[in-house]
Amino acid sequence: MSYLDQEIHEQPRVIERLLEATQRTIEKLAAAMRDRDVRYIMIAARGTSDNAGIYAKYVFSAFNGLPVALATPSLFTLYHKPPRLRDVLVLGISQSGQSTDVVEVIQEAARQGALTAAITNDPNSPLAQSAEFSLDLNAGPEKAVAATKTYTTSLTTLALLSAVLAQDEERLETLAQLPDDVALTLEITEEAVKQRAERYRYMEDCVVIGRGYNYATAFEIALKLKELTYVVAASYSSADFQHGPMAMIDPGFPVLVAAPSGALFPNLMDFLTQLRKRNAELLVISNRSEALSLAQTPMPLPSRVPEWLSPVVAVIPGQLLALYLALAKGLDPDAPRGLKKITVTE
Repeated sequence: MSYLDQEIHEQPRVIERLLEATQRTIEKLAAAMRDRDVRYIMIAARGTSDNAGIYAKYVFSAFNGLPVALATPSLFTLYHKPPRLRDVLVLGISQSGQSTDVVEVIQEAARQGALTAAITNDPNSPLAQSAEFSLDLNAGPEKAVAATKTYTTSLTTLALLSAVLAQDEERLETLAQLPDDVALTLEITEEAVKQRAERYRYMEDCVVIGRGYNYATAFEIALKLKELTYVVAASYSSADFQHGPMAMIDPGFPVLVAAPSGALFPNLMDFLTQLRKRNAELLVISNRSEALSLAQTPMPLPSRVPEWLSPVVAVIPGQLLALYLALAKGLDPDAPRGLKKITVTE
């Protein structure tokens, strides 16, 4: 068994550990956000962590009324023209906590007197040491180059902070069920994905579609396919895709769509119907039978997971697809070419 395989399957346990270990620190951070009258959130991140930041834009705006911006680190590190940071939580996300540009954003925010926090899997890292609050992912060592459990624990941390800040007991109860939902997703999806991976062995390009909360899912699954299988995977929202890129769809062109229940499901069903009429090769991640029935490769999700939390489970079929497709292509999922576990950027 590869490290990647092990780490994908560790996710129920590490999410459970995170929820138990991190809530007290998150409660302190939420209290500081109220005391400091935080008006918006700025997130500094790269790669997989940046995709978690996309999720944050939805969950904090929808439930906490807080706009979320993704930082432009080069303004801090290369142009030396950082923006003014007032009434803001500046949040760095990095599994290693080593990326120089993310650390510099947090350090500059601290110099300006802004509230700072870090989400990282290494509480002794430069990022954690630079922030006023450090939120430990508690994911344990992640030896595979491609991040899996640190992505889902980052999403869970953001969801937990949102629920605690809103003092939303119903959402906190839903979060407590998340480890079981992740375990169920692995149980109901893995064999189907494993059996279908060979079908895509010679796939060279595809598109990955998500919208709303699962816009982040599209970016993360596309990243995993690029990292592990070298497929040219482009990520889009379904809305943006219809403004031009739809023209590339020929019969048999692979399109992976994350379409769980929620406010956007009717729009996504219309989108899937359009793709089916064009004879696209559909891979569909959903907890709705009418969406799964349109797919050549259906990837089911647990029915009870609400839309705001669905990105934590919806990414898992994509992780499994990247793993088993890499194996079908004869690639080592633990050693993608030209990549290292820790990437330091300026």
